[in-house]
Amino acid sequence: MQYLDRFELASADDEDGYVLSFPHKLEMSCYSGNVYPFKIFPQKGLKSLDFAPITLFYGGNGSGKSTLLNVIAEKLELSRTSPANLTPYYKDYLDFCRYDLTFGKHVPTESAIITSDDVFDFLLDVRALNEGVDRRREELFDEYDRINSYRETHGESFRMRSLEDYEELKRHNEGRSRSKNQYTKRRLPQNLSGKSNGESAFAYFTSRIREDALYLLDEPENSLSAKLQIELAKFIEDSVRFYRCQFIISSHSPFLLSLKGARVYDLDASPACEREWTELENIRTYHDFFERHREEF
Repeated sequence: MQYLDRFELASADDEDGYVLSFPHKLEMSCYSGNVYPFKIFPQKGLKSLDFAPITLFYGGNGSGKSTLLNVIAEKLELSRTSPANLTPYYKDYLDFCRYDLTFGKHVPTESAIITSDDVFDFLLDVRALNEGVDRRREELFDEYDRINSYRETHGESFRMRSLEDYEELKRHNEGRSRSKNQYTKRRLPQNLSGKSNGESAFAYFTSRIREDALYLLDEPENSLSAKLQIELAKFIEDSVRFYRCQFIISSHSPFLLSLKGARVYDLDASPACEREWTELENIRTYHDFFERHREEF
């Protein structure tokens, strides 16, 4: 399925005209002359992009692939979790951008951009929740020990002397009749996940993707092992084929860059252009490395 057909960025003439119009923002010293996201894509010779059901942006750090995803996401007003790096010039830049949707289609409301920051924040939240569960487990261990040493400490069993003591009496009765493991388990919430960071990140992506929507993924291979990257690639292909999704992805991963039928833009090229995934410098580096070690396999 395809929802977004074409996206046009601000041209060199658009950008020059904007600067020469002397917008008031340029005169304000607090902006320090930083006109991001202007002055990025004309230098790469990148004016427009044509999309396929799966489109990938490839390039090194600073190539503009994440910026490109964010520009598209902001122009299409896609849902997002982590805030974008928006400068005072962002809205002005977006006014120069244009896009075409596939005939008869629209951008579904469920469409979203999912960034590395989203995944990182999710992993931190899981860790914080699990640390809270671990602290509570230690507290319950101490509580159980206190209950079972009460008679020895006070010379008598716990007695209820007022209604305020009712809950404490219930804990004492249960603590004396159950093992420490049983007592703790009944009161302790389960850890949110016993998975590794990579497994949790993979689960995050698969839980966020819904049917009939456009998704922009920013380097989803981060935290994923090679095996999980292969599984993610299969999940993306199946989501396009069976669940009518479209994907635009920034990536260095050979497992994602080799997705069947994908259109790949090389942002490291001058000018930026479409390439076969096997022509990309990163992929050639992997290829040459394994060729040198062929006899070791």
